[in-house]
Amino acid sequence: MRRIGGFLLAMFIATAGVVFLLYKNELGRMRDAVSRGGVVANLDMGPVEYADSGAGIPLLSIHGAGGGFDQGLANAADLVGKGFRVIAPSRFGYLRTPVPQDTSPAAQADAHAALLSKLDVPKAVVVGVSAGARSAVELTLRHPDKVTALILIVPGLYSPTSPVSIEASRGNKFVFRVVNAGGDFAWWATEKIAPSVLVRFLGVRPALVAAAPRAERNRVMSIVKSVEPLSLRFPGINIDSAPALHVLPLEVITAPTIIISARDDLFNTLPAAEFAAAKIPRAKLVVYDTGGHLLVGQQQDVRMAVRTFLVGAGLTPSSDSPRQ
Repeated sequence: MRRIGGFLLAMFIATAGVVFLLYKNELGRMRDAVSRGGVVANLDMGPVEYADSGAGIPLLSIHGAGGGFDQGLANAADLVGKGFRVIAPSRFGYLRTPVPQDTSPAAQADAHAALLSKLDVPKAVVVGVSAGARSAVELTLRHPDKVTALILIVPGLYSPTSPVSIEASRGNKFVFRVVNAGGDFAWWATEKIAPSVLVRFLGVRPALVAAAPRAERNRVMSIVKSVEPLSLRFPGINIDSAPALHVLPLEVITAPTIIISARDDLFNTLPAAEFAAAKIPRAKLVVYDTGGHLLVGQQQDVRMAVRTFLVGAGLTPSSDSPRQ
């Protein structure tokens, strides 16, 4: 029995060692990727990391919770494809953008405006996804001359009747503990062992993903992976998880606006989307019955809706547009 016990212990130690090496290697590659993909602009309000990619119509891609410049680039690629110069900042607390004293969406909007000015971009199409919609709206209100069109995707905005929230499920409570600990290994291990827990935490019913085509399942898992390394994004997640949302004067927005959400979004963004669409003059609201917070299965329709909206706003993208 002692030999069997010793053998099992040795096997356990060996397996744990292999798992730990896999984790360290994968985490190292992810840390290296995010350290090389962006640059840091030194603005008056402090440093802001960003990526600047492509050519054509300037587009500011503002990521959601758990993101960074890398998620902003991926969001723009999914939504609009080629024909745009995509400027994707890491918001406060994400990757190499530090946490300033004022972390409000208004302050973040001022940082967006300062970044555009630093890059000599007079105005841009502004895309705000999830929690990124907050500073996207503030940018449109505070610096209207810098926004040619506003695109809000599953927006984490104010609603007077049914606020944006996360399901109080056992799995989500576990992930919250992982996030609050900045647990790189716990997120990585959960992704490998029980990815459906993280899919639900990101606002999508796992059954919807399981029934989706392989390409869509891969897209969802790439979003799950994009939260890693969690420790480099945790300060920003902490900011986004306790928003002080309030009524904004949305009725003064003049930029062409499209707002997209889904009825089964587990973050409950539909009431906020409907409220914003009712307040912003001539805003177009697109609502899908299914898709969840990641709009699973709706990517082709979403891209078509966004492209049609941009063309209607007089913004026709071209893959050979000159860099502005």
